Amino acid sequence: MGPDAERTRGGATSGRGASARGGAKGGPRKSSTAGAGGRSSGPARGHGYVPARPRELDAKIEERNRERHSKPQVKLPKTFPGAEQEGERLQKVLARAGMGSRRACEELVEQARVEVNGRIVTEQGLRVDPEKDEIKVDGLTVATQSYLFFALNKPAGVVSTMEDPDGRQCLGDYVTNRETRLFHVGRLDTETEGIILLTNHGELAHRLTHPKYGVQKTYLAAITGPLPRDIGKQLKSGIQLEDGYARADNFRVVQQTGKNYLVEVTLHEGRKHIVRRMLAEAGFPVEKLVRTSFGPIALGDQKSGWLRRLTNTEVGMLMREVEL
Repeated sequence: MGPDAERTRGGATSGRGASARGGAKGGPRKSSTAGAGGRSSGPARGHGYVPARPRELDAKIEERNRERHSKPQVKLPKTFPGAEQEGERLQKVLARAGMGSRRACEELVEQARVEVNGRIVTEQGLRVDPEKDEIKVDGLTVATQSYLFFALNKPAGVVSTMEDPDGRQCLGDYVTNRETRLFHVGRLDTETEGIILLTNHGELAHRLTHPKYGVQKTYLAAITGPLPRDIGKQLKSGIQLEDGYARADNFRVVQQTGKNYLVEVTLHEGRKHIVRRMLAEAGFPVEKLVRTSFGPIALGDQKSGWLRRLTNTEVGMLMREVEL
């Protein structure tokens, strides 16, 4: 075999190797501008040369891998019977809206006084969506989301109920054209005047009257003296009543005209006729009684029989008073 054949066979072998290193295995192809003898006109680089990645890119890749493998495992909650059902039980929604305890709300359903989306509900355990379903009790919409807050200066002779079966004047007579059911926060004696709050926020009303939160109420009482100097000390130390001791948080004389006194009594208890009974037990029957404040909400110059809507600031003060 001649030299020319040897060169031809060697050249073919060299071509197959270059092809394998270039196209087949993804290596860099030789520049098409190579000069004679197969040498590139550019700087010499190895046949297996791969450009080095920037250090910043390596750092980003390392950080991404570290984040991917260091994420905490999320523990899914255990399932429970009924978890697949949507909505809330009707009696729970009614109770939260201030319609009474859950048992009392179940009785409303049993009495066919509740309707959902125009249909009277008679079965217990119905699930509803408070944000979508229209819920009514006795024809009045139950406010499950929108809350209303009012202060009424209750006149003497008005019963502290929203309705009265005997036809007496009641709180409901002062709330006309209402679209949602309101209820009173606590009570005032029929002959006692002054501020009483009306709302449809059940949890707020519950806390405002619960002894745990000790929301103070202030009263002005007209009594006949003469008053002993230690009357305030007696009231703050405690007056023995038939249902236990009752104590005033504060006492002061506001005005005196002869034997006629106007005194201010502040206390956080809410027992029936509590101020009248305390002063009567101390020897000073009350001739007239007016509640001038309920917690941070003062009666001010609000006229008798007038209803006003509480401001956002006043609502916030009430909420803060009972940790809501």
